[in-house]
Amino acid sequence: MTPSPPTRADALALMHEFTASDSLRKHMLAVEAAMRAYAAKFGEDADRWGLAGLIHDFDYERWPNAAHAADAEHPAEGVRLLRAKGYPEDVLQSILGHATYTGVARASLMARTLFAVDELTGLITATALVRPSRSVHEVEASSVRKKMKDKAFARGVSREDVVQGAAELGVELDDHIAFVIAALRGAAGSLGLAGTPAAPSAD
Repeated sequence: MTPSPPTRADALALMHEFTASDSLRKHMLAVEAAMRAYAAKFGEDADRWGLAGLIHDFDYERWPNAAHAADAEHPAEGVRLLRAKGYPEDVLQSILGHATYTGVARASLMARTLFAVDELTGLITATALVRPSRSVHEVEASSVRKKMKDKAFARGVSREDVVQGAAELGVELDDHIAFVIAALRGAAGSLGLAGTPAAPSAD
């Protein structure tokens, strides 16, 4: 009998085991939310696409790969571990493809979507967190585009990957940004982006 594929709970447990950073955990949850939203839009399997988003960076903290080696450290090392645990091959190929230095082609719609939402979720999150409310509900595509032009803002986010990702997906950049913002709004509570309560007014 073929073993059943790993569940979201399995992926979440593995992500928590390997990742101590709260911000990196939230990044993976954000990418999961965006992947699920796009899967629904494209008529694909939201659970499977969500799995790719949730687990794509689980090995980053342990094997950060500063040298950008194609077949060692992140994501290659993580994918080897995931393959041994029975993760679907299309999920694994998507994870390999989200890091351009692996040289793995983004041959599937899932792979192109993962690449397209990965850096963008980071930019949207950073844009939300500099607002007084720290709320993604107050972030619009225009404000994200404005922040993209500020090279000093969220320096770790590759603007080139954001632009290339939308192009590979065949969507207008503004529409893509707005779609991912909406996806993150739907998961705002778990991402720490629901906003801070207003301070009580003085009597």
